[in-house]
This record gives sequence, C-alpha cells and structure tokens, in this order.
Amino acid sequence: MVMDQSQLTGPPAPGDSSNSQPAPRQAVAGLTPPQTGEAVIREAWPTVLDASPAAAGLGKKLIRSVFLAPLGWLLLAPLYFKKILPFLARRYTITNRRVMIRRGLKPAPTHEVALADIEDVRLAAGSFDEFYESGTLEVVVKGGQVALTLTGVPEPEGFRRTLLSACAAWVPGKGKIVGAFIPASATK
Repeated sequence: MVMDQSQLTGPPAPGDSSNSQPAPRQAVAGLTPPQTGEAVIREAWPTVLDASPAAAGLGKKLIRSVFLAPLGWLLLAPLYFKKILPFLARRYTITNRRVMIRRGLKPAPTHEVALADIEDVRLAAGSFDEFYESGTLEVVVKGGQVALTLTGVPEPEGFRRTLLSACAAWVPGKGKIVGAFIPASATK
C-alpha cells in the first residue's frame, strides 16, 4: 500500500513491535472535509480576454489571418504577461468551503462566496468565446441575486460543474445531481 506523509497519524504506539505502517487519517489522500481544514479543489487563471476585451478581440482577428498572426501575438503578449505577473495576477479558486477571487503575490481573497450560500452557477448569455475557450460565470445565491461574477474563465462549463459538484459534495442537503451523465458509448 502506498501512502503519502499526510496520511500518517504519528509514530507507532509504545510496545508495538509490528512492522506495519500506521493507520491512515483519511480514506483518500488529499481529501479534506471542511470541518478539518480548507483544501483547494480547482483553480483557474482568467484568459487574456478578461484583461482587455477590445485588444483580445483585435488579437483574435489578427491571429486568424495568415500574414498578420505575428502582429496579433505581439499585441497579446503584454496582456498575457500582465495576466501572470504575481502582483497583478487574479485567480478563481474553488475550495471545499468557498469560491473566491484571489489576487497578489501571496494570493489573498478579494471576493468570496460560501458554498452553502450558492444556489446556482450559470454561464452568462453570449459570453462564451470559442477562440479563447472562455466565458463569464455568474454565481447565484439565495434570492436569485448574482453574488460573484467570474469573467474570462477558461473552460467555463467544466469550472461550473466543478463548483456545483463541490456544493453537492460538501454542503449538507445539497446533494442533488449536477448534470446528466452521458456515457462515451452514447456519443458518436
């Protein structure tokens, strides 16, 4: 049996002469209940579309052309580096307790919503961009109000399903089916 150090409970009891390993604290390594501690489930960095929609749109048009693609790359390069600079970077993080927008060198939450408060997560109409494969997600809380807007989320449908699955898994009473499962054999 392979175990990582996070599963160990401590040294063997005095007088225990067996060579067996200590019992694990968790059934699955890395799976932490919210009562024990906060664990990151998924993190996403917004696309360059979030930094400057107008420049990203122009860059997309230039890249799609054959001869002007290098000019498009040059136009998007500063937006890309702005996106990943540690002190400017923004991250969307889902944990076993909350979803949050984090910024900074040592990422600190600037906006957050507890998983227990989330009623639905929806993709804003007309926000999906096929070129950047990103969109805007709206986190809806009780009362139908949008509490958090996540712009430029890469692969927004996967992020949305992860967030809804986290709510169903970690919030008591919200264990509903997130979406219909379609087996691979059913698609052609």
